[in-house]
Amino acid sequence: MAIDTWQLTHFPLATNQLELKQQQDKKPKQSIRTPQYLDCNVYMGNLKMQSFSPFSSLSFFLLLTTPILSGFVKTALTQDGFCSAPSVLDADSDSSTQPLYWKVTNPTLSPSHLQDLPGFTRSAYKKDHAFITPESHVFSPLPDWSNTLGAYLITPAIGSHFVMYLAKMQENSKSGLPPSGVERFIFVVQGSVVLTNMSGNVHKLTVDSYAYLPPNFVHAVETDAAATLVVFERRYSRLENHVTEQIVGSTEKQPLLETPGEIFELRKLLPTSLAYDFNIHIMDFQPGEFLNVKEVHYNQHGLLLLEGQGIYRLGDSWYPIQAGDAIWMAPFVPQWYAALGKTRSRYLLYKDVNRNPL
Repeated sequence: MAIDTWQLTHFPLATNQLELKQQQDKKPKQSIRTPQYLDCNVYMGNLKMQSFSPFSSLSFFLLLTTPILSGFVKTALTQDGFCSAPSVLDADSDSSTQPLYWKVTNPTLSPSHLQDLPGFTRSAYKKDHAFITPESHVFSPLPDWSNTLGAYLITPAIGSHFVMYLAKMQENSKSGLPPSGVERFIFVVQGSVVLTNMSGNVHKLTVDSYAYLPPNFVHAVETDAAATLVVFERRYSRLENHVTEQIVGSTEKQPLLETPGEIFELRKLLPTSLAYDFNIHIMDFQPGEFLNVKEVHYNQHGLLLLEGQGIYRLGDSWYPIQAGDAIWMAPFVPQWYAALGKTRSRYLLYKDVNRNPL
């Protein structure tokens, strides 16, 4: 087998191995039992491999020196199998330099990633739950809002007693009022907005800020730049001698509450007094943490995963879930969550409270 000068100059290691291979080919073959898994270490800048064949050494070198392919190398091939590549090859774009909740509007598995899979969606709808993912969102002009697109995620058409939707406000946009007798809750996931009421009070709401607006409460939400809100609305269930008030706040200012028997962190964004017929919970899970109770109850839920990823059980279905995914849970559907990945999971959860189910 001829070896040219260019190969001697650029691949001396591979060339020497080729010559050695030629000599070894002349020897009688021996039956050698190799281990099922071969130890293999790969270091960036200092490639170290054990038991590489001449072909695999040359091929792997070419693969690493090809700019287009080097970023996609996830395993190192040996003559006896595969070994894991170091985690340094995994570029994690979800860094602390990104804005809070940025994955809601820029999910890891975005609709653009599924363009070459016609007809595919992770979304699912069943009689007792709905799992709604970003590739299924349908945005259209939001009724009574100006210069705003909305995607309704949950409505009474599926059996809920509340509405949950995303509002994408553009430049110089303004909210409309909900129908008579309907209360509203808004939570900012991207950008900022200005909330005003008929008394002239003005509040600037940034990411992680929220507002509760009582029924028949005149108000306006405006922005001169892009902003994304998640909005909950429901017809208020009145109790005699109890009245709700406008509330403006932010998640970080709410205290952590005790969760007996559980390990997740819980914050409630609204008062627990009888006047309020629903609450919004913020629930945090570290990777590997999960709900201890496999819940089955009369309350309905609307959920938006703000950060992280995990597995959500709904009935007999198990859904991989990522930031940006939404869920509707009907009364008495079995439900359970476990956080996966390397970062915190946080979700926002609607729950009806303080009212007799009858």
